[in-house]
Amino acid sequence: MIFKTDRNFALELDREDSLSRFRESFFIPKHTDGTESIYLCGNSLGLQPRQTKAYLNQELDDWARLGVEGHFHAANPWMPYHEILTETTAQVVGAKAHEVVIMNTLTTNLHLMMVSFYQPKGKRTKIIIEADAFPSDRYAVASQVQFHGYDDKENIIEWAPRAGEHTPRIEDLEKLLKEQGDSIALIMVGAVNYYTGQFFDLKKITSLGHAAGAMVGFDCAHGAGNVDLELHDSGADFAVWCTYKYMNSGPGSLGGCFVHERHANNTDLPRFTGWWGHNKDTRFKMRDDFEPMHGAEGWQLSNPPILSMVAIRASLDLFAQAGFEHLCEKSIQLTGYLEYLLKELKDDRISIITPSTPKDRGCQLSLAVKNADKSLYDAITAKGVIADWREPDVIRVAPVPLYNNYEDCWRFVEVLKSEL
Repeated sequence: MIFKTDRNFALELDREDSLSRFRESFFIPKHTDGTESIYLCGNSLGLQPRQTKAYLNQELDDWARLGVEGHFHAANPWMPYHEILTETTAQVVGAKAHEVVIMNTLTTNLHLMMVSFYQPKGKRTKIIIEADAFPSDRYAVASQVQFHGYDDKENIIEWAPRAGEHTPRIEDLEKLLKEQGDSIALIMVGAVNYYTGQFFDLKKITSLGHAAGAMVGFDCAHGAGNVDLELHDSGADFAVWCTYKYMNSGPGSLGGCFVHERHANNTDLPRFTGWWGHNKDTRFKMRDDFEPMHGAEGWQLSNPPILSMVAIRASLDLFAQAGFEHLCEKSIQLTGYLEYLLKELKDDRISIITPSTPKDRGCQLSLAVKNADKSLYDAITAKGVIADWREPDVIRVAPVPLYNNYEDCWRFVEVLKSEL
């Protein structure tokens, strides 16, 4: 499509957008002047679906009316509640239903997965992460290395961009593995890098890692609900993600976990266990030795927090209505349109460090600001833009296809232009 820079073109794209109706399903925060803010921060916290409150009230009413009997007799019985989320979650992350489960929070799940899939032994003790991994990932990986009695400074290898570049190249990972592959126990990278927005080739990374004898896992916090992860087809051993970004489940909500089906019944894998991961047919006998459930559910620990899961369900129902494949199609065009408008500014104070090819990114664009002191970010915030700032010099913006529209992109660039 040939884009244009005028507002009427953006409005026309919105009129032609078959998914535009979903914007009305969300609360859009208001600016101080009472108009809708330009919300481009779904990569940090997704907006609240309007139906979330009604979904929550249903469970609160059932709790008030039934007490503990709600586990069996609520409108949506709590005992198997997490199973309501499974099918749509699997579709969103590209997995089979038995490979996914909603449980715990992101970094908790990452630790649980590394208990099973990081098993340093002999010379094979090291973990590869991307150089600018999200801090929580780095802390988790370092603490796992230390827990096993190794020096994290010596046993964490960074896959870094080349000098003068912002994103790492797959051929440099391949070189790392050729040079040090027999010492690598695990590759654990963010599927979509939080800082640059780069979407890695998960299948290629997994293939390289497995060929070198390493396990491979991904933190999909910025990928789940954003890009087509195809986790099953990637062959990855595991993946984890949160649901409060693109999946709109509310601040600090639960995370998700993927375990490839080849590990579904592998009782030789070490794991930390809890009663909700035990065979549900005998769970309440209370005295049995631990018998893990089939698939990812076998890594569960505690009975699920229903009120948090309700918010996930409210959002997933919208994903199911929209169809994730349609959201991915819109995302490519919406992000491409925003990229076009930004390039038309022709201002060397702003540069996009996110890859320009759609297959290598999701909807996030990271804008490096020359000689940044955060003043530009503060200025656009005062004009009604909700984005986020990442040190030292990046403004991240994410036009989320489920609720953002083309006019949002146009309005944002007009504000940016005025402040530049």
